[in-house]
Amino acid sequence: MTDVLQAPGLDRVAIELVVNGVPRRLVVEPRETLAEVLRDRLDLRGAKVSCDAQVCGACTVLVDALPVSGCTFLAVDADGRRVGTVEGLATDGELSPLQQAFIDQAAFQCGFCTPGMLMAATALLEEQPHPSRDDVVHGLEGNICRCTGYEPIIAAVLQAAGGDMPSSRREEVPAVTSAEAGGDPLDPGTEPVESQQ
Repeated sequence: MTDVLQAPGLDRVAIELVVNGVPRRLVVEPRETLAEVLRDRLDLRGAKVSCDAQVCGACTVLVDALPVSGCTFLAVDADGRRVGTVEGLATDGELSPLQQAFIDQAAFQCGFCTPGMLMAATALLEEQPHPSRDDVVHGLEGNICRCTGYEPIIAAVLQAAGGDMPSSRREEVPAVTSAEAGGDPLDPGTEPVESQQ
């Protein structure tokens, strides 16, 4: 194990985990979230903290290859487990096929949601190497993007899965209509949410 780091406070727990293939040993407070430990203690800032309520998906990381919300997943629960972050997707400076597909399809604008989308899509492609469009929509339903309209993200995941959808064909991807979306572009079964302002 490497990197023994100290946490402030009296109640501390020693944990050992493997982060992006690197064994880590840390001493954490029981209340610390995985996102806090990754961002503040290991300087892995890809996972963003936004909602703090397991709603937006910006903090998605993988624990034993399954997507979890790092903002609510306690670091002590990662003891003895493998954690994957967006920083671990590239290999030897080479982008993963999914990361390259996000570039090819212009599947990001502000980029805030991109790490969470990439991690959720990575988990989906591990489980289903050749997903349908509906599988991709379902696999990303826990991740919110306010910029792209989702279609480039869906196209990128399909490209990475071997659907080979170059950016010149982006406009051919069937769009999610507002009637299909019903308020949540990734969940056609929801009703639009009215503003309470």
